[in-house]
Order: sequence, then structure tokens, then C-alpha cells
Amino acid sequence: MKPYAWPVDPDAVAVVPTFVAGYALLQVWWPSSHPRRVAFAASQLLLLAVFLTPLETLALHYLLSAHLLQNVVVAEWASGLAVVGLAPDLAREVERYRLPRTLRHPLVALPVWLATYFVWHVPWLYDKALEHPSSLLHLEHATYFAAGVLMWWPIVHGRLTDGAKALYLFAAFVLASPLGLLLALLPHPVYAFYKHAPHLWGLGHLTDQQIAGVTMAAEQAIVFFAVFAFYLSRFLRSEAIVGIYERR
Repeated sequence: MKPYAWPVDPDAVAVVPTFVAGYALLQVWWPSSHPRRVAFAASQLLLLAVFLTPLETLALHYLLSAHLLQNVVVAEWASGLAVVGLAPDLAREVERYRLPRTLRHPLVALPVWLATYFVWHVPWLYDKALEHPSSLLHLEHATYFAAGVLMWWPIVHGRLTDGAKALYLFAAFVLASPLGLLLALLPHPVYAFYKHAPHLWGLGHLTDQQIAGVTMAAEQAIVFFAVFAFYLSRFLRSEAIVGIYERR
């Protein structure tokens, strides 16, 4: 397949309209604010951008870096924006049930997200998913999205203090970053599927893997540290205000 071909991913064509229809229905009972609706719309546009554009072709046939970009968008960006898009009243309604209440606990949500990332990047499983794009690869992306929703839930809808949220995000970055760094530093390609893929733009397979690893690590540093800095600054401001009142 030509590298710039526009694919038609049946799952993406079906899943995004289903998400949108479900979200629109939820708005009847638990309406979100306008900024939250924009966030949810952005999450769905990101899913379309990575699965219904030539990026999907590059990921399935040519570049590890394109596939890792898809994974990052699904597991971190689109899932996080989707969680932001939900109304707080809906989040409270969901948490009335034991299973969601258990899964969204920080000591459950973060390990599930990390385990999802690391397990799917085991070379044997990674290659098998790419060899079965109509089944196993879609399962991979579905679990990435679900794990991303769990990971972001304590930050967006949890009852953690600002300091605890900052600590949670710092832990997420520190624990997830070795994967990207490992891919960038390994002296040989680790995924057989891409070792046998056609070369593109003069990139060697090892260079492609290094780009993928560096991009992944840099993206996580930017995203997690940006949100970490936001909550840390709020925590420090609140502590400063408390200190002022205590000195009076």
C-alpha cells in the first residue's frame, strides 16, 4: 500500500459516531459545560485523525514511530479529553457503583494504565497485534483508551487534593518514561514486524525506533509536566494563603 493512502478503518468509522451519539444522549440528563463539550469533540477528532488519515497507513505498513504516535494519542490525549468532556454530575453518578469506584482509585487506575502500556509493548505481543489488525490490534487500541480513561479520572473527577494530583502525575511520568527511553537507547530494532517493513524517507529501522522512543518520552514529559505544574502551582498557592492566615 502506498504510504500516503487514506484508509477506511471500519472500527473507527463505527466507534467515533457511537461515542458521539452516546455522549449526545448523556447530555440530556447530565449536560456538560461548553468547554467540556469542546474537549470531548477534540477527543473524537483526534481519534479520526490517527485512524482515518495516512498516519494509519504509515503505522500499519511502514513506521514504528507512527504506531507509537497512535498509541500515545489513544492512551493519553483522546482518552484524557474524553474524561474532561464528562459532566461532574455524571461522574458522581458513575461512582455510585462499586466497580467504577474501585477502578478509578489512584492505586488501581495508575497501575492498570502502566501495565497496559508495558504489556502491549512486549515485542512478541506487539508484533502479533500488527499481524492481526482487524482483531488483536483493535483490542490493543480499545484497552489503551479504557486504561487512559481510568488514568485521567482521578485527576479530572477525583477528590484528591491538588498536591496529591501533582504527586500522581509525577509518578505517572516517572514510571512510564523508561519505556520510551528504552526504545531510544536500544542498539537494535526490537519489533520484527517493522524490521521487515519497507524503508521510508531514508529512515533506517533503528533510526525509526529511536525517533519513536524519543518522541514518546518527550511527549510524556511535556503533557504530564504541564498538568503537574498546574496542580503543583495551585497547591503552593493554597499553602501560601493558608500560611498568611495562620500568621495573622
